[in-house]
Parts: sequence; structure tokens; C-alpha cells
Amino acid sequence: MYPVAPTKMNLHEVHHSTVYLPVEKQEETTTNQPTQSPNEQARKELPHQPHPETALKKSKSKIHLRISTSTASPRRNETSNLDPNTTDAMSLDTSTYSLALLRVDGRRWNELRRLNGQIRTQHASDGSSYLEMGHTKVMCVVTGPHEAPRKGGATQSGHAQVSVNIVIAGFSSVDRRKRARNDKRTQELEATISNALTASLHTHLFPHSTIHVSLHVLSQDGSLLAALINASTLALVDAGIPMTDYIAACTSGSTSTYAAEDDSADPLLDLNLQEEQELPFLTVATLGASDKVVVVVCESRVQVSRLEGLLAVGVSGCRQVRQFMDQVVKEKGSEMI
Repeated sequence: MYPVAPTKMNLHEVHHSTVYLPVEKQEETTTNQPTQSPNEQARKELPHQPHPETALKKSKSKIHLRISTSTASPRRNETSNLDPNTTDAMSLDTSTYSLALLRVDGRRWNELRRLNGQIRTQHASDGSSYLEMGHTKVMCVVTGPHEAPRKGGATQSGHAQVSVNIVIAGFSSVDRRKRARNDKRTQELEATISNALTASLHTHLFPHSTIHVSLHVLSQDGSLLAALINASTLALVDAGIPMTDYIAACTSGSTSTYAAEDDSADPLLDLNLQEEQELPFLTVATLGASDKVVVVVCESRVQVSRLEGLLAVGVSGCRQVRQFMDQVVKEKGSEMI
């Protein structure tokens, strides 16, 4: 045999054969499966990790489900085991129960309406005031004491006279009508206020003089007489006219009419216009902290058995009004000082 000379093998061919040999084997073994990229193979080898947002949503939903199930199940068990004869198991909430006894404007039976008052609103007068009791708005101006004109043949008394003039605006009520000066209703209010103020003022210090009290009604929504008396008291205090104490007025009524003959009817405090048109009521005015009644005006039919309760509620309301008036005067005094 002839000796065979060694041939030089191409390196590229060697490299090519060595690299692609396993690939050819893999193709032979995985001919029936689709080809996958190296990234997909790496994802298969790593454990499955969900997206952080989806994982957070799932965790939240699980938390909510756990809370709802844990809180709902004991309540069902508790309600099923309650004894209907026991009163401690289902106690009545008093704050919720009292809502059933609310009035038309949302108040309870012993609550006053919103109060707003000012003094020294008219600097040209000796004393002035402005008062709001709910939607009833009154303005008062006091002038004097002035020397009364001497009339021939008339005897002069040793006390000052209190002259009250009431002007009710035509736009103050819903019907919008203008009252005449000689209106009987207005004259009754003027006489009642004059007598009440005379009982409180020290009129003997100003003999042969007159104190003029002018009242202007801007809006009417019940408790008109009480608002007029309270506004007059504030204006007299602003004028510096000596008086025994505050005259505080308030209204009280009953939840049942006279025809109902219900002796157990509940009383009401500080009635508005709608309540005054439907229910019996009275106006009470007291003098100072002594709770001495100086004015009682009742223009509706009320059973005698209810009268004592109405007076008691009215007097308690006058105490609250007196505290408010005292606060208004003190605040104005602190501003001046």
C-alpha cells in the first residue's frame, strides 16, 4: 500500500460540525414539538411570578372577603341566639328615638329658635336695638325721656309716661297688606308693651316726662309680641334708662287643640307662625331672675289642666331669652371699653 499523506482539515468545517451536531440531534428528538426561543425556555424553567398589579388586586380582594366573612358571621350567630323577651339585647337609642318628635322646623319641643340681637344700631337716637327670633325681625328706637307738653287743666303725674308706637311693614307678612294706624290689633300690642315696660322702669325718677318707644316690624314668623317686648328691653338698656331688670318674653303652646280634649298633650316652646295658626298658645314675660310674671296673653282656648304646663315651659324659655339678652349687652359693653 502506498502511504497516504496527511491532509489539512479545514478549521471552519470542524467548528461547523462540532457546533451543529447537537442541534441536529435535538431536531431529531423534537421533530413533533414547535421550536421555542431561548427566552421562552428560560421562562419555563423559572417559577411563575404574576404581575405586581394583578397580585395586589387579588390580595386586596382576598383581604376584603376575609374581613366581611369574619364580621358577618358572628352577627348572624348573635342575632339568632337573642332572646326576644330580654330588653337589654336590643336597647333603644334615645338620640334616634327623639327624632320622631321633631317639629316642622326641625326643633324639639323645648328648643328656641335662632336668636340674633344687637344694640346701638341707630347712633342718632338715645337707644336702639335689632332683634331676630327665628324669622321674626324687629327694630326698636328709644328717645327720651323728654319733658311732656303741658296741657291746660290737665293734672301732671309724678311719673314718666311710656309711649309705644308700632309700625308693621306691609312686606313683613305673606299676605302683604298695610295696616292702618288705628288698627285694633296694633293698639292692643302697644298697650300691652307700655304696661309691661312701666312696671320695670323707674319712672318716678323722671316726673312730667315721656319716653318714646318706636317699634318697626320687618318680618313676622310667630312670637311677635315676645319679640317686640325683648327688642324694647334691649333698646331701653342701650338708652341708659334705669330699670329693675330685663323683661324677657317667650311663647309656649300645646301639641293638641282644644277640641281634641287631650289632657296629656305635650307643651311646645317658641312657636312659629304656622304653629300659632294651628295650635293654642300664650305669651309669657318675666322680670329678671326672679321669674316674676309681668305679662300673660292668651288669645286661644286652652284647657285649665294644660295651663300650668304652658306657663312652666314659657317661664323656662324666658330664662334662656334673658341669658341671651344679657350676653348681647355685655358684648357691646366690652367693645366700648
